[in-house]
Amino acid sequence: MKIDFVSDVSCPWCAIGLAALDQAIDRLGPQADVQLHFQPFELNPQMAAEGEEIVDHLARKYRMAPAQVDANRDAIRERGAALGFEFRMDRRDRIYNTFDAHRLLHWAGLEGAAAQHALKQALLKAYFTEGQNPGAPEVLLQAATAAGLDPLRAAEVLASGTYADAVREAEQFWQQQGIQSVPSIIVNDRYLIQGGQPVEAFEQALRQIAAEG
Repeated sequence: MKIDFVSDVSCPWCAIGLAALDQAIDRLGPQADVQLHFQPFELNPQMAAEGEEIVDHLARKYRMAPAQVDANRDAIRERGAALGFEFRMDRRDRIYNTFDAHRLLHWAGLEGAAAQHALKQALLKAYFTEGQNPGAPEVLLQAATAAGLDPLRAAEVLASGTYADAVREAEQFWQQQGIQSVPSIIVNDRYLIQGGQPVEAFEQALRQIAAEG
């Protein structure tokens, strides 16, 4: 079963969706033979390197009042905790550009699905749990090392701009497929599941797709 997970590392619902999807896949067991690939999507492709204060950003982009931002944060923190993912809102006060993170994820995917998965999880933890900038070279190198990737090669990728065209082409492809929000999960190039669904919803959908062959 091929699964394309279209997401951004600055998207909290993508962290929730991945945690739930991982648990659903575990419930299916090894006979499911799932191949999980992470695909790029930038929520803020024009974001400057220094980022933007998160409450101001959400209020401007989504016209959300501060009270609504706080309510959403509480809901996200609770959903994450139920899945074993820790959101530390007190440490995360800015939104950053994530293009280099997607370049590094693209390279990790060439190194292997397990390496890409580990890097994705490391980047989500760096941003949402530790409050670090997922666009900063030192944070990206730290995440690559934690994922078991070669830090010297990772540094070369980041310094050279390698895979920039590949990431942009992939982003354009998924947008052309109608993907406008994340997370978007595409199974076997045919079935679309959107949002940070509960574990049970992912499990039911994957079992049904597997049964259809």
